[in-house]
Amino acid sequence: MTEWLFCTQKEYVDYSFFEQKEKELTNLLIQLLRDEQFSSEQSIEITTSFFENCSKLHQVLLQDLNAIFEFDPAAKSKSEVLIAYPGFFAITVHRIAFLLWNKNARILARLIAEHAHSKTGIDIHPAAAIGEHFMIDHGTGIVIGETAIIGKNVKIYQGVTLGALTVSKEEAEEKRHPTIEDNVTIYANATILGGKTIIGKDTIIGGNVWITNSIPAQSLVYHKSEINIKNKGQFPEALNFSI
Repeated sequence: MTEWLFCTQKEYVDYSFFEQKEKELTNLLIQLLRDEQFSSEQSIEITTSFFENCSKLHQVLLQDLNAIFEFDPAAKSKSEVLIAYPGFFAITVHRIAFLLWNKNARILARLIAEHAHSKTGIDIHPAAAIGEHFMIDHGTGIVIGETAIIGKNVKIYQGVTLGALTVSKEEAEEKRHPTIEDNVTIYANATILGGKTIIGKDTIIGGNVWITNSIPAQSLVYHKSEINIKNKGQFPEALNFSI
């Protein structure tokens, strides 16, 4: 699917390949929707709507691709990001799953999301709303919950959790996950919880913080820990740990 989405940006694209691939993907999506117990008419309608949105999807993904390339000094080319970055793969799969989720193809959307989760260690619920120019760096261990809302130009690093304060089934229809406004950076292993929690725009969230309340715009939030350094010669023998 990624190959098909991005082959159209090349002037020398083999359109016979493009058309054949589109036909294969169309038939596959219809069959998958039929497996989810949609009628033939519903499956065709959802599939048609999905492919009509692919041009817009492609443009949004180009912005995500540019965001990663612009902000990651390790990225040597956009082609490298496209084919080798797990964060970009997870974003691409999420945006596909999000389209299907909003067409009520819930089981298929979840299966697609879990494919990315198993491949990358990045767990994004297909219902999460994510704005344009989104960057995931490294990514392993990221969790983004169902009702999370993420604005534009947001950067998230590995181990970040956008989760719920409670897991009560009675609150399943409520907003349980935080809102991240535009231009926010969230560094590694930060945990942000709660449906009423809003991280204001242009804020930087440092690593290892635990947040359950809203943060004003243009804030810097960080966790300060104490590190003790001693000369190991002071110890008669090495410290032994058992786990």
